[in-house]
Amino acid sequence: MEIAKISETGQVIIPTEMRKTYSLEVGTEIILIDTGKGILIQPKQPFPSTTLNEVAGCLKYQGSPKTLEDMDAAISKGVQEQWHDCS
Repeated sequence: MEIAKISETGQVIIPTEMRKTYSLEVGTEIILIDTGKGILIQPKQPFPSTTLNEVAGCLKYQGSPKTLEDMDAAISKGVQEQWHDCS
């Protein structure tokens, strides 16, 4: 158990060991959860946890498979179009 104090501005300093244990770095967003008996603090995950099965095939491409050359050509075309839009 660790004890911390709340400053006049409502800030709480999380002890170094806990910050290290839970990878809480400067700028890490945290979630405060009211448990009814207290406040639970958790690091906010940048993205919700998902499995490969949940996201595989989410675009549902229906065409024929593309080659690496096809993809390179499409990327090159897109870059050229964006370059012309900027000039």
